[in-house]
Amino acid sequence: MNESDQIQPAAPTCTHRRRLFKSVLGVAAGSTISALGFGMPDMVYAAALTKEQRDRMTPDQIIQSLKKGNERFHQNKLLRHDYLAQKKASVSGQFPAAIILSCIDSRAPAEILFDTGIGETYVTRVAGNICNTDILGGMEYACAVTGAKVVVVMGHTSCGAVKGAIDNVKLGNLTGLLAKIKPAIDATAYPGDRLASDYAFVDAVARTNVDLAVAQIRQDSPILSGLEKEGKLKIVGAMYNLNGGEVEFYG
Repeated sequence: MNESDQIQPAAPTCTHRRRLFKSVLGVAAGSTISALGFGMPDMVYAAALTKEQRDRMTPDQIIQSLKKGNERFHQNKLLRHDYLAQKKASVSGQFPAAIILSCIDSRAPAEILFDTGIGETYVTRVAGNICNTDILGGMEYACAVTGAKVVVVMGHTSCGAVKGAIDNVKLGNLTGLLAKIKPAIDATAYPGDRLASDYAFVDAVARTNVDLAVAQIRQDSPILSGLEKEGKLKIVGAMYNLNGGEVEFYG
């Protein structure tokens, strides 16, 4: 029998999770995220993240929780989310801990890759995870208005948008979008064939594209860069491996 086929124990009640989360936060404030992060077993996944719970976490703890969620994903040990309970608990307000900019690729759904529930993360998706003023406005709302503490720009391996930019694809409005990825091609040092058929080159460009997006956020948003300088926010890059399922954080 595969691990995914094994019968799982019944999940504790939503009330129990809220009580346990508050109890752990009360005695372990400042400790590692393994003791108190959002999206952790028996704590938040059948309720919604509250303002108090989110505000007690540091940016580093939130990033660590995302890493733990991704570890559960690629090990096929996802939490048993009660989405109906999360929906009901978040009707009156939302207090996400992070905002994630990722690609529209159907194989890279951020909420699933990080094993998060309703009300835990903002997610913006656009081909090639490019950044523009509209996306920056959403990030500023997420962080400066509602209090999210982490911005993640996540690229992925075998990105079709990156391949299209390398191949100089022309197709309606997609042409302008791919043009925003082309600076990453020129900025990528690579000893092999600089072709879309060379997947290692595609992945190298995708990573550079993430780096440039992170730099653009800091440059074009004084609000976000200011929050980061104050230690209230972290802006980081990440790459998702389609094959293995792991997300690598850096920056």
